[in-house]
Amino acid sequence: MTDLLAKTADFVNIASVSFAEQVFAQWLEEDLGQVPWLEVTRVGDNIIARTDLGRSQRLILAGHTDTVPVNDNGTARIEGDTLYGVGSADMKGGLAVFHEIAHRVNDPAMDLTFVFYAREEVAQVHSGLGEIIALRPDLLEGDCAILGEPTDGHIEAGCQGGLRFQITLTGARAHTARPWMGRNAIHRAAALLDTLASYEPRRPVLDGCEFIESVQAVGIEGGNAGNVVPDRVTVTVHHRFAPDRDADQAESWFQTLIRPYIEDDDVVEVIDRTPGCPPSLDHPLLAQLAAGRQKTAKLGWTDVARFAELGIPATNFGSGDPTVAHTQNEHLHRESIERTFDGILRLVTGAQDS
Repeated sequence: MTDLLAKTADFVNIASVSFAEQVFAQWLEEDLGQVPWLEVTRVGDNIIARTDLGRSQRLILAGHTDTVPVNDNGTARIEGDTLYGVGSADMKGGLAVFHEIAHRVNDPAMDLTFVFYAREEVAQVHSGLGEIIALRPDLLEGDCAILGEPTDGHIEAGCQGGLRFQITLTGARAHTARPWMGRNAIHRAAALLDTLASYEPRRPVLDGCEFIESVQAVGIEGGNAGNVVPDRVTVTVHHRFAPDRDADQAESWFQTLIRPYIEDDDVVEVIDRTPGCPPSLDHPLLAQLAAGRQKTAKLGWTDVARFAELGIPATNFGSGDPTVAHTQNEHLHRESIERTFDGILRLVTGAQDS
């Protein structure tokens, strides 16, 4: 039995901060290229390894190779049954599980596609998965997908979509000694902010998983000088919406929410737009994986949404506690990665729980 914690430590020790994944990608390409039942293709710094056994279904196992910047945690350290190091939870533990499956399972119950892609931890425009979709979408054909994001060996189904707005409210400049000669744009924002702060989250339940929407002001900028009534203020708002709505429906709802505070000279601009992904646990393979496991909704966004846009049902299932991802104390417990590996192994070999 491979020591999966030690394998993950080896992966941690191959530095792969976003935009610097080349060494890790080269190693994966050469290593997986030696597995006789895999066809390996490189697209940029993305490695795709596929079986071609003529099975009736194809399962995609996908994970990102990059990590956030090192924070005095670039060298792996194992203490007892816990591994410490950048990327240990997010998500080199998940990659280690997929890598072990790729090497060990030569006769899977379904054809397998392993996708090790770059640049997930940065702006979506740089995404390696997006690069594959643009250049070689044929390599991502499949019946369903599992994304190895950290979920501690439980199911985090689907993901929420996101919209970010910039709302610019206008006023009229005046001297602060005679404020009645103008109109304070920052003061105008008070009613808008009060409505955002008092928002009661919508909580739809999909496939037994409760999604919790949110509306948060995440930035505010305004003012001209210390003695001038401001004529402009810009409030940036982030809205997380459940995947029972598409982005157009979510935007329409938000525009209705803020309409009482918007006047003719004001500007509301959508500056970021990401779709959500429904849980999709009714797909037979994903249902088999989810059976008997803890299931919750993914309240953030992950690349399962990209697979959903391709018409591929997907879920999040990986090792590691998501709450420690990106922290200096990022770590991975042995029990978590072994539970995750056992679930994937049973699925791809067609083993049934007794």
